[in-house]
Amino acid sequence: MDSISLAGQVAIVTGAGSRTEGVGNGRATAIILARRGARVLLMDVEADWMRATAQAIAAEGGTSASIAGDVTRAADCQAAVERALAEWGRLDILINNVGISGPPGNAVDVDPEAWDHAMRVNVASVMLMSKYAIPAMRVQGAGNIVNLSSIAGLQGGHKGLLYATTKGAIVQMTRAMAAHHGPEGIRVNCVAPGYVFTPMVAVRGVDEAGRRARAEATLLKTEGTAWDVAEAIAWLVSPAARWITGQTIPVDAGTSAGQTSLASPAPLPAKPA
Repeated sequence: MDSISLAGQVAIVTGAGSRTEGVGNGRATAIILARRGARVLLMDVEADWMRATAQAIAAEGGTSASIAGDVTRAADCQAAVERALAEWGRLDILINNVGISGPPGNAVDVDPEAWDHAMRVNVASVMLMSKYAIPAMRVQGAGNIVNLSSIAGLQGGHKGLLYATTKGAIVQMTRAMAAHHGPEGIRVNCVAPGYVFTPMVAVRGVDEAGRRARAEATLLKTEGTAWDVAEAIAWLVSPAARWITGQTIPVDAGTSAGQTSLASPAPLPAKPA
């Protein structure tokens, strides 16, 4: 049996579209899961954003359906789970991918109302989607949830307090959910991407020089893409990772492991003759 096959399984991927051309984490993940045999329900706030994702899956002979919905609304989250069950009769996988940069600034400068909205988008959405997905997974006594964090949630120094805070919260939520639902056969893990080049990054105006600088700052000195993130997610939800839960996997070319320019240790003194 293929240990990474997802044949017969049903997945929901939130944020499965893209408001611009290109492949973001949600689109890449949906395509990879379908490529491995899963039937995938695409969810995003705008139907048009998912069209290219569905077309890419269909072009490879995969199966998908789409639902427009806002992951900050409980009714929309419930509707997505009900749609997956109506289409395919089960739910095995949930990928909580939706996230925004949120308001900039430190604790003094950040806008409180924008803070509350971004906390709901980035953090409460994970709870809301899981609230309705987990009971469906309980029916077959197994399931997989992967939450998307960021290396900003693992390290200090990010210029935006909101973004780093929400991504750190997702790491801890993953641990708590894994503890709550592991006895039910439901695995919950987290992927923390580094500075991969996605449409969200592109719209911020990162130029070629900036992209090269980011790549050079990694231990592997390479630029990551959404496909790198998607492959990690697909592995985590596969039978190959059956004994892994409650973990956060950085996908960052080693950025969170350390710097590339560590000084060489001083040589040991010679032994006396």
